[in-house]
Amino acid sequence: MAERARRDGQPAYLLHTYAYRETSLIAEFYSRESGRVAVIARGARRPRSALRGVLMAFQPLLIGWSGKSELKTLHKAEWQGGYTPLRGLGLICGFYLNELLLKLLPREDPHEHLFEAYAAALAQLPGAADHAAVLRRFERVLLRELGYGLMLEREAGAGAPIRAGETYLYVPDRGPVPVLESDGQSGVELAGQTLIDMAEDRYADPRTVQQSKALMRALINHCLGAQTLHTRQLLRDLQQL
Repeated sequence: MAERARRDGQPAYLLHTYAYRETSLIAEFYSRESGRVAVIARGARRPRSALRGVLMAFQPLLIGWSGKSELKTLHKAEWQGGYTPLRGLGLICGFYLNELLLKLLPREDPHEHLFEAYAAALAQLPGAADHAAVLRRFERVLLRELGYGLMLEREAGAGAPIRAGETYLYVPDRGPVPVLESDGQSGVELAGQTLIDMAEDRYADPRTVQQSKALMRALINHCLGAQTLHTRQLLRDLQQL
């Protein structure tokens, strides 16, 4: 039983920490094989702690923990050589990704494709000319992994191909329906070309940028329920994304 309660050499990223007692931290990690994991990092706040300079957000780590309860005990963390540090708007975008994972992923529910998408987003953000496109790509993978994959190429119901010149209403839990056939349903109105652009991962058209942002915001809000994203408000205040 002790073997099964101990994990070593797990690729992971630090999502969040907060103080625990006088010298320790509680840390939330996102790991490739175990998903979101909460641990106690004992003594991590001591000036000479080996963990003090290692527990950094947005940097790839190898960690090890033990314990059978929901709150594990961290016994190792090693920095794996990292990405360019996030700054400015890229840093806020990174915190936004972390907040999405913290609020939408249940603990110890691994999603390897999402882990890879997160790592890719962190690698792209420092030099990104278009931060919004990086966020939209990650959000699409996140929603798919949560069971809310986007319908971008065909209409809901009839399954007809999306037409670039048509206007659609994207209804959460259903998909895109032509506005003239929406029968008073609630959703996000957007152009067929926007859906086509999103399916092909193209975000050059200003209309696609604006409408894709509105669509993803609505779908993520649907998943969040009553929860609020604090980093989204920061991004809104910057009037960037």
